[in-house]
Amino acid sequence: MAANKTEREQAFLDSIEDPRYDREIINGLGPFFKEKAPAEMRDFYSKNEIDVLLSIKGTERDVEKRMPVKITKHYFELAQKSRRLQKLVKASADETLNLAGSEDPGHQMDFAPIEGMLHKYEMGLLYTIATCSAHCRFCYREELIGRKEIERQDGTVAKKGVAKVNEVTDYIRDHNKLVADNGGRHPETGREKLREILLSGGDPMVMPNKKLGEWFAALAEAGIESIRVGSKEMAFHPKRFDQAFLDMMANFHKTYPDIGMRLMVHFNHPDEFLQKDDDGNYLENPNGSLKWHEDTQRAMDGVVGLGWVNVENQTPIIKGINDDADALRIMQRALYRVGANNHYFFCGRDIVAYRAFNVPIETAWQLLNESQKGLSGVEAHARLSITHYKGKTEVAAVTNEPMPGVKGAENGVLIFKILRNALDAPDRGKVCIVGRNPEAIWFDDYEDRVIFDEAGLYDYARVKHDRIAAAKAVAAAGKA
Repeated sequence: MAANKTEREQAFLDSIEDPRYDREIINGLGPFFKEKAPAEMRDFYSKNEIDVLLSIKGTERDVEKRMPVKITKHYFELAQKSRRLQKLVKASADETLNLAGSEDPGHQMDFAPIEGMLHKYEMGLLYTIATCSAHCRFCYREELIGRKEIERQDGTVAKKGVAKVNEVTDYIRDHNKLVADNGGRHPETGREKLREILLSGGDPMVMPNKKLGEWFAALAEAGIESIRVGSKEMAFHPKRFDQAFLDMMANFHKTYPDIGMRLMVHFNHPDEFLQKDDDGNYLENPNGSLKWHEDTQRAMDGVVGLGWVNVENQTPIIKGINDDADALRIMQRALYRVGANNHYFFCGRDIVAYRAFNVPIETAWQLLNESQKGLSGVEAHARLSITHYKGKTEVAAVTNEPMPGVKGAENGVLIFKILRNALDAPDRGKVCIVGRNPEAIWFDDYEDRVIFDEAGLYDYARVKHDRIAAAKAVAAAGKA
């Protein structure tokens, strides 16, 4: 068990104000089926849409069985002027036409030494909560949000659990002691110090300030150097970033000044934060820049104004939502202007029903490339990533011309490059070159077109269970 709270830890926790946040959430399709949603929201689904969704309820194609339905009042109001935002949160029967996909995308549970924690790189990711204020239909964590049973590498079957503070901090201390005692590398996995933690879920910002602060302080006391918070709350309910939250953040920095902090926001489309007139046009400030929604601007200004929190945006490119170069360009420019960096754009993941959401990989590259024309160098830092089982992999280039003398390159090539590689990262920077396939939406669509594969993307074997078992043994030893 972790030690009792230190004096500074307790003093910080005692300073936290914990207001209640009324997100005015509509949960599930039931309120729309039974006409019990607020009067102004009842037309969000047409009668035909309701009839179709009712007809598949309780069947294998039940959309709520795949992914729960949830929306906030704030997001509903934004979506009234945006067909793209409606598609993001509205359930559709099309989602379940093809239920192909992985129940554990990326074999993530191979890297779960304790429940609710993924330790794949030098960073640990925590499932701190299993819900958000609203639910994106394309959610990469649909198996967690939907509370589905997942088969682990050891053959056990269970729902993904959320992380517990004491178990996580015990694991961090035990892992880092082994690393230090072994000259800077873990003796079994080759990992370096676990120095950064990403609080994810679900959405950590759904948790009350006290719980969020408990995680911050406990991680700081355990020796973590940097903390990330992954959140879409600034899109779903920006009023969550209020003065009580900002005061907590300021006091945390005063208490633990050496801890780095990053807020990883998740805006998918500029309609989530920019104001539009009744004709659907963006409103402009006097200098020609685009006008933000007041609540979202206040939230962003509050966090950026702290001065020590880095804010970065990342989003997948999703069919019918943001597969539009102009929208991506507007979003990158508008975010950077107010202090948010553009981190990653993602190709779709192989979640269950991914074919309903993913755009072709080459199309995603072309969209991002086109969107970054006209952006300044600092506005266009984002790269396009797709998550292979080996780790984050950049779609580095797509060529239009044939490569003379290279078999399979008659129509051009696509170049993958491994950005992040698990454990001791032996393959980081290695590339894979495949012949183009404009219809490809996942790696397996290139299996018959591999030209050069030093990265081993098409010769992949799951990480041996005994290497992960060694990390789990560390966690077990810490409890003994």
